Amino acid sequence: MGTLPHAFSLFALILLLTSGTGADQSTKTQDIFKGSTGIGAIVDTSSRIGKEEIVAMEVAKEDFYRFGNLTFLLINDSQKDTIHAALEAKDLIDTRQVQAIIGPRTWEEVPLVAEIARETQVPILSFADTAPEWATERWPFLLQASPDKRAQMKAVAAIVQSWNWHQVTVIYEDTDSSARGVIPHLHDALREVNSEVSQFVAFSPFASSDSMSEELENVKSKQYCRVFVVHMSFKLAVRLFEMANKMEMMKKDYVWITTDPITSLVHSINASVISSMQGILGVRSYFPKMGRHFETFNQRFSTRFSRNYPREEKKEPGIYAVQAYDAMRTIALGLNKTGSKRGGKEFLENILDADFHGLSGKVKFKNQNVAAAEIFEIVNVIGTGYNELGYWSSGLGFSENIHENSSYKKSMIGLGQVYWPGGPTYTPRGWTALTSAKRLRIGVPSFSGYEEYVKVEYDDRLGTNFSGFSIEVFKATAASMPFFPPYEFHEFNGNYNELVEQIHLKNFDAVVGDVEIVSSRYQYAEFTNPYTETGLVLIVPARSSSKAWSFVKPFTTTMWVLISVITVYNGFVVWWIERKHCDELQGSIPNQIGIMIWLSFNTLFSLNGPKLHSNLSRMSGVVWLFVALIIIQTYTANLTSMLTVQRLEPTIPSVEELLNSNAMVGYCTGSYMERYLAEVLKFKSQNLLHFRSAASYAKGFEDKNISAAFLGTPYAKIFLAKYCNRFIQIGPTYKIGGFGFAFPRGSPLLASVNEALLKISENGTLKELEKTWITPQKCPEMQSESSSLGPSGFRVLFFITGGTTTIAFVIYVCRTNLLRHRNILRIISAEVLLKRWFSLRRHFTRRVANAEIPMNAFPEAPVPLA
Repeated sequence: MGTLPHAFSLFALILLLTSGTGADQSTKTQDIFKGSTGIGAIVDTSSRIGKEEIVAMEVAKEDFYRFGNLTFLLINDSQKDTIHAALEAKDLIDTRQVQAIIGPRTWEEVPLVAEIARETQVPILSFADTAPEWATERWPFLLQASPDKRAQMKAVAAIVQSWNWHQVTVIYEDTDSSARGVIPHLHDALREVNSEVSQFVAFSPFASSDSMSEELENVKSKQYCRVFVVHMSFKLAVRLFEMANKMEMMKKDYVWITTDPITSLVHSINASVISSMQGILGVRSYFPKMGRHFETFNQRFSTRFSRNYPREEKKEPGIYAVQAYDAMRTIALGLNKTGSKRGGKEFLENILDADFHGLSGKVKFKNQNVAAAEIFEIVNVIGTGYNELGYWSSGLGFSENIHENSSYKKSMIGLGQVYWPGGPTYTPRGWTALTSAKRLRIGVPSFSGYEEYVKVEYDDRLGTNFSGFSIEVFKATAASMPFFPPYEFHEFNGNYNELVEQIHLKNFDAVVGDVEIVSSRYQYAEFTNPYTETGLVLIVPARSSSKAWSFVKPFTTTMWVLISVITVYNGFVVWWIERKHCDELQGSIPNQIGIMIWLSFNTLFSLNGPKLHSNLSRMSGVVWLFVALIIIQTYTANLTSMLTVQRLEPTIPSVEELLNSNAMVGYCTGSYMERYLAEVLKFKSQNLLHFRSAASYAKGFEDKNISAAFLGTPYAKIFLAKYCNRFIQIGPTYKIGGFGFAFPRGSPLLASVNEALLKISENGTLKELEKTWITPQKCPEMQSESSSLGPSGFRVLFFITGGTTTIAFVIYVCRTNLLRHRNILRIISAEVLLKRWFSLRRHFTRRVANAEIPMNAFPEAPVPLA
């Protein structure tokens, strides 16, 4: 809007100069239109768009304006000039007193025309591609009669994404509407699909052939990107493609994508022009070309267009014709309700109430704008015409047709064969390598304490050689990308912060090396995703662990407790079962407890246990003997392993103890590390010492200058690989840092490099490079604390022996109680029998005493002789 005040000033001057003439003309012509309805239109009568609009409005006049008073269609020529369009609008409003005005087509013309119509309250139906949101507030009678086509930029981005192009050059016409309304949307849409605009190229509407040739030559010779998105007027686009064709930019490896202002007129291009546009892929507004209404309109339009413009080769209507037809219908619906009364809010409200399906699609106003376009057609210029490849729908994607059962895809590859510049079967890469272009300057630290990551060697004959893990990762990343500019490495002698700052100072285009990703460096550059592990770890000296208590290490504490419990339990059960069979198991309570414990562990440590008398105790003992044999053999094997393999333990067990000891601590390169240790981990600044290499760390430990050291995880791998038997890592890993490549802020290469890093990580390339450059040296195996065995591996055995012993104990108790009950029953039964016998005996004796027995009943026994 910067040029708008100047336009208004110029227009006010013209009005002052012509006001008298307009008043006289108004007086002479008002009588002519008295009692009639006038519809005005402002078009460029010399353009294809203007010709289509004129014919379409004439057809619409015949269809919709056959009521009441005579209706005039008054068409004024804008002559491609903003001021002239404003003067024509003043003529239509003040002199011809039209009810409404259709047009203008460009936003540059709209503010002046709307300003004229504001006082007279004459509705203006604009066909401008875009309009700012504040336009309807400033000019309440300004209506946007054509859909907002900014959604087409998402369609363009979807095409770019389909072919995996990450760099795009945007060529546009340098007008306020393009710079303000369309190009920012294109930029945002491309970023959403991980593509970047490598360059914006603006052409003036009045650009000369020499200036166009110069700009295209710069693009061709200095830019690697070969994907061009063109957004400009049709007339300027024709000149652009003719020039590009002469400069051999319409051949292999080039991609040209056009937007609606160009593609919507592809149906009208004659053979001489279309020959320079072969292979163009375009996006244009969609409107349904079916139905009896359209067929009737198409026939009448073609007939009238051929009669009015016989020199035009193509006579079919496009989107501009059907939009003009629907605009006339919209005004007709408003006039039907209002009558011949001129202007006013009532007429405006009647127009805004329009709700119908026109030739261009659904026509319904919301906030003085018709609904935004949601569907676009994808066309491909080939031969003397074009192919309709398919459609793109907002929120859905690409489809071959438009109906309820259409299937949608995110990619347009499946729509059909695209005829590209250079041949139909060759899909352009979207870039070319230029030998004449300036190579990227990649900064590399000249001295790194870890040559495994970066090593710079100087040779008088071969020059400077760059190697190391970081260098090779960058080379592999660049090689895996479909496009990466030529580059060359340059050493830098300075600290890492200064190295990254060189990008901001334009001395380097990128930085590669063992450069940590730190927030403070983002003021100078942006970083890729880390290609190494991120983190900060604590390294302390190691010592061999004490072997005085090694005999208890094979098992964990829980395992020892469980063995003791099971052993005592088995011994108790055996003692309980055998105590009545063996006099040795009798005695005082202390004596029996000692015998029980001896019996328990005697089974564990001796295969020749005591002689058992009960089958139940034998069953329990056999199972426990089997389990004990396995436990003893496992213990022996694990103890042997522990005594023969070296095991290291840290001299300082934790970070907390290191803080409390007030010991000196070393840290690796980078001022950010010192701040982190002091501010986050709370180490005293005077207790921190800086080291640059693994050897300097080792020397610091050897000289007792430091007791511990903090290293980034990538450095820690190298350090521990060299000194595996002398140092050990303890404590947690603090998630900071990681190595990454640095690029300028907003660099279009950043997204592509990140994607390439993921690729080489997923396909194993990164792992292979790590094995080649950072393979740890062979180190004697160190036994960790976790080698002690727990009860988890013996759980089933414990269940078996415990269950067997419990079953034996239960059986013994039950059987003992059963025998006791039987004896009691026997005693009770004997006592009852005795009592019965004595009772019967007393009864019998009593009866005998009462009976009379004869004296001679029984003969006397002979007396034995002496």
